[in-house]
Amino acid sequence: RAGSEFIPRRWERGGPGAFRMAAEVELNHVQSASEMAEGEEDEHIFQPTMFLEPQESSIDMKALLVKKVKKTCSCTPAKVKDLIFSFLPVLQWLPKYKLREYLLGDIMSGVIVGILLVPQSIAYSLLAGQEPIYGLYTSFFASIIYFLFGTSRHISVGIFGVLCLMVGQVVDREVQRAGYDIEPSVHSGLQRDMVIYVNTTTLAVNQTLQPLLCDRSCYAITVGATVTFIAGVYQVAMGFFQVGFVSVYLSDALLGGFVTGASFTILTSQAKYLLGLDIPRSNGIGSLITTWINIFKNIHKTNICDLITSFLCLLVLVPTKELNEHFKSRLKAPIPIELVVVVAATLASHFGELKEKYGSSVAGHIPTGFLPPQPPKWDLIPSVAMDAVAIAIIGFAITVSLSEMFAKKHGYTVKANQEMYAIGFCNIIPSFFHCFTTSAALAKTLVKESTGCRTQISGVVTALVILLVLLLIAPLFYSLQKCVLGVITIVNLRGALRKFRDLPKMWHLSKVDTVIWLVTMAASALLSTEIGLLIGVCFSMLCVIVRTQRPEAPLLGWVVETEMYESLSAYKNLKTKPGIVVFRFEAPLYYINKECFKSTLYKRTGVNPAWVKAAKKKAAKRMLKEKMVTSGGSQADVSVQLVTEPLVFHTLVIDCCAIQFLDTAGIHTLKEICKDYGEIGIQVLLAQCNASVRSSLHRGEYFKKEEQNLLFHSVHQAVDFALGARKQNGC
Repeated sequence: RAGSEFIPRRWERGGPGAFRMAAEVELNHVQSASEMAEGEEDEHIFQPTMFLEPQESSIDMKALLVKKVKKTCSCTPAKVKDLIFSFLPVLQWLPKYKLREYLLGDIMSGVIVGILLVPQSIAYSLLAGQEPIYGLYTSFFASIIYFLFGTSRHISVGIFGVLCLMVGQVVDREVQRAGYDIEPSVHSGLQRDMVIYVNTTTLAVNQTLQPLLCDRSCYAITVGATVTFIAGVYQVAMGFFQVGFVSVYLSDALLGGFVTGASFTILTSQAKYLLGLDIPRSNGIGSLITTWINIFKNIHKTNICDLITSFLCLLVLVPTKELNEHFKSRLKAPIPIELVVVVAATLASHFGELKEKYGSSVAGHIPTGFLPPQPPKWDLIPSVAMDAVAIAIIGFAITVSLSEMFAKKHGYTVKANQEMYAIGFCNIIPSFFHCFTTSAALAKTLVKESTGCRTQISGVVTALVILLVLLLIAPLFYSLQKCVLGVITIVNLRGALRKFRDLPKMWHLSKVDTVIWLVTMAASALLSTEIGLLIGVCFSMLCVIVRTQRPEAPLLGWVVETEMYESLSAYKNLKTKPGIVVFRFEAPLYYINKECFKSTLYKRTGVNPAWVKAAKKKAAKRMLKEKMVTSGGSQADVSVQLVTEPLVFHTLVIDCCAIQFLDTAGIHTLKEICKDYGEIGIQVLLAQCNASVRSSLHRGEYFKKEEQNLLFHSVHQAVDFALGARKQNGC
């Protein structure tokens, strides 16, 4: 306002996304609001906020690019050191390791997680379509490699049920394509699968066919290792090109629904082991329904011994797990009930001769030591490359989210990019040692944290526990029934299946997130995990588009004795200025919602310029016709006096605080609104435009040259300008 000096101090956030400038006003000519209300002339002219010209970039892009290339390609000892230290974080934190302070907690947590991981590794191997020994290999190598490359001190990297399921589906498909049986016979050992017959009477023929000596178990781990290798390459590539942003499309609701839906598929795939049924695992769309149909068709073949064993294991595991969770704050370490059950079941099966007497399916021979490394099967890559995409994305999304969550909880930082490298190498390197895909797992991470873990040394201790099993103890699990492993897998799904209890609370917080959760869960369970993930991503993005297409767009009212304007529908006791309507559109204005913007604006204000102009034309024609009839049809000049209802407002203020950006369609829409309302005598003012919107308006030539300064930092300034201009014009 003329006669006043505005000194900007700070930007304050008020209302839903509104930015208001707080200013200290030093008045050179003091004139109270009460005097103005009494009708005294206001000699001051209301001036709109000056339009801020965008600063032209004076940066030489070519020189900047050359400078960055030189900096990137330069090689100095300091830069080499930083590169090595950032690539191998263990070199940074290990020399600073506080032995007395950290060692006890790391050893305790490492031992406990290792004890829990042994039975889970064996159980989840069945889920991935592999022999038990390969699950132990996977857990061992993942713990060692993450120790070298990881930046999170608390997460436990190893076998994760959902990824095992996804790998198992790929393995079953490729094994079937190769001509092997999907499910091996329950009465055979490690070499129980189909073996290619070789006539050993001729040495030359034997040497020729020797490379073909690969049974189902051998081919299954070859497929699993190849998928793991490709998934790891994808993850390292995402870290190198810094495209980890794709994980932002996997919201918490989407991931939760996906994991719960996959848990139903996992439960279904393990149900046959609980009943002792020998049926093939279904693949493809609708595999969950197909599997249950096959189970009920063969229910009469249930092995009573396996059924009783499963029931007894459930009676022991579920209550003990509940006690562990209920008293976790009092227990120094959770009760390793899974290991107890595995040992007890193995002893019972061995001394009770359950396999020989009742035909129970057992784990079979588990060799000790390590197999020689071998590369992935390169000619399988085209067949599994697309499957590895979903596996890679789920793996790194879960790992990064868990690492960031626990880092924030314990007050340190992790490098998301390095975490992608770490989980990528946890898949690439082990794939040469007969392993399958790994990622962080929430349940084991919580155990690791609660038992005193301080650094990644805990992972090394876990690896040593698994190594002890690999070298000495593994063959002792020969008589372990598969139904026990199935029960362990199902019991560990409790956390994901409990999410149904949170649905009412989720619905209360966000109905959209709840619908995304339900759609993703249903698609992942009823169709397939990969299709469910894709449907979840597409549906969540569609929800975002729909929410921007039909956003909130309220009229605003003045908060008395302040400069704030808030929604009339959300708050009480708000005032409106006579002749002025304030409208806020709470979304970007672009081609998708431009029609919604106009229709909502017309509905809220009650004035559609096109209808007003049409009504005026219709009234003019009617009065002209009446005048001509009155004058007898003469061609005399006709003076048309239009009698129309006066408009309820003279100024429309559009609050742009929630409009993040404009595209070409959005600029044209604002120009059209300004033009149409201007033709019926209503002035349109814009307030609280951010820098991006102002720049778009400037480039789109929204204002005429004489109106370049008609932008306002706040709604209050725009309203004051409209009132002052109206008063100055004597209206």
